[in-house]
Amino acid sequence: MTDLRSWTGARWVMLPADAGGVEDLRHGGYEEPVARCMLIRGLPAAAVRERPELDQLHDPFAMLGMGEAVERFERAVRDRDRIRILTDYDVDGTTSSLILQATLRLAAPDLFIDYHIPDRFTEGYGFSVEAAAKAGRDKIDLLVTADIGVRDHASVARAREDGVDVVICDHHLPAGMSVPAGATVLCPPQVGCAYPNRHLAACGVSLKLAQALLIAHPKRDRILRSLLKLAAIGTVADLVSLATPENRAIVSLGLAELNRGPHHPGLSALLDVCRLTPGTITESDLAFRVAPRINAAGRIASATRVVDLLTTADASRARTLAEELEALNQERRTVQQHLVERALTAAHASQDPFVVVAGPEEDGWHRGVVGIVAARLKDELHRPVAVVSIQGDVAVGSVRSIPGVHAVQALESAADLLVRFGGHPAAAGFSLPASQLDALRERLSAWMMSYTAEDSLVPEREVDAVVHADALDQRLFGQLAQLSPFGIGNPEPRLLVRSPRPLAVRRMGKEGKHLTWQLPRGRSEAVDVVWWGRADLADKVARGPAELLGRLEQSHYGGRSGLRFVVTDARDPS
Repeated sequence: MTDLRSWTGARWVMLPADAGGVEDLRHGGYEEPVARCMLIRGLPAAAVRERPELDQLHDPFAMLGMGEAVERFERAVRDRDRIRILTDYDVDGTTSSLILQATLRLAAPDLFIDYHIPDRFTEGYGFSVEAAAKAGRDKIDLLVTADIGVRDHASVARAREDGVDVVICDHHLPAGMSVPAGATVLCPPQVGCAYPNRHLAACGVSLKLAQALLIAHPKRDRILRSLLKLAAIGTVADLVSLATPENRAIVSLGLAELNRGPHHPGLSALLDVCRLTPGTITESDLAFRVAPRINAAGRIASATRVVDLLTTADASRARTLAEELEALNQERRTVQQHLVERALTAAHASQDPFVVVAGPEEDGWHRGVVGIVAARLKDELHRPVAVVSIQGDVAVGSVRSIPGVHAVQALESAADLLVRFGGHPAAAGFSLPASQLDALRERLSAWMMSYTAEDSLVPEREVDAVVHADALDQRLFGQLAQLSPFGIGNPEPRLLVRSPRPLAVRRMGKEGKHLTWQLPRGRSEAVDVVWWGRADLADKVARGPAELLGRLEQSHYGGRSGLRFVVTDARDPS
């Protein structure tokens, strides 16, 4: 199986699962594909059968620095300090800001509390020295950062020089790096922290701070359930592991609240423009409908629009703001598509193992979408990609990487060329003098050739289980759904279906970019199949038979619900 290339040039790899363990779970009532998925992901039966409750959130005081942070807030209340919340402009940062604002205003309604989200275009990423200096000028006593700060040593030092205390809620800490001196740091990966969940997003860390600050509040559980809506959105959007029990609980509980309602006018309006109906919202909806619209504000305009939307109590204003957000998202999609086409042309001309493409911002290389474009190119080329926007003498870029190629480690190989950089193994951002772009391109490709095997450039598709077409039914779907929420560390089950000749293959969509057909099941039934964006393979699909790799999902369209199999790859029968 591993040597047969698919129609998209990928190698399929069947993931191993202990045969004895599979048999034990089958005796417990699980279908074989479900049993394999549980073992591959390390999900115990209890975690699948029992839906999370609030008491499954870990003790916040197990996090290093939490006691100190709570003491500092208690002193802020006593001394009537001025507090500012400073966060990143992406979904994780924005939801962190909203969680912290709501918590602090509930815990200390009489204090001065404001917030600031840096402007991507005028301030750039992170906790800047200027933001620290401004806090001093504004007579801020306590600065709380989220999703930024843990790498910003100079900015923390400047804040402390001006008498501003700093509490940091972050998760961007590479192994072995120290945290800023003089700050109270809440960051599970830091040395000395024994907190059992090292994979919290920043909104998750912010939620833990809320949990600690509200411990004696009479409406604590009700408030936490409301805040979990935001934490679920940020956790899914930031691509942290959903294999950890606490992150699974955050997303499951948040989805339950989003589906239950009622909601604040701003959240109701946001869900409405996303065309989401409470009762049917999934983690996939958060990732592909809600998160892009929140991100669009920070990419095209200002993330403060999201805060305005999700804090207004005026339903009419909420609707107006939500429609503005929808318009920004449409603009983002247009800008993104134009840049994808141009960047792909440049990337296809490159033979470098680490692709770096760049262009001037005034010529359409919009810095707000370079990360999304890099992701599209990475998927197309199966090579790590940096897409760079040049603004005068400064270049700002985003990296999206493939499995086995650590984006931040790659940038570290060129650290002497960079002004700033940081991120995750799969995604990172950076800035540098535009004059150093050629040197960066050479450095990244040299690092790639030295530290990675050529075989890593062949894309791999992991397979969880082989399923007969007849088994694609509601029983199987129901058991697979119990493994949710799905995401990083717990992907949707990837099923290999050996398909007979397909029925009624046709193109669909406004431009005919997608394929749909039916997969015979038994003598008289069929399962709907869709393959997004692969109308170019229509003739090959129609010839059949083939082996299909994909996922089983519940479709809600036109007021009707039904199962369909969503193909992600296909190959000739092995």
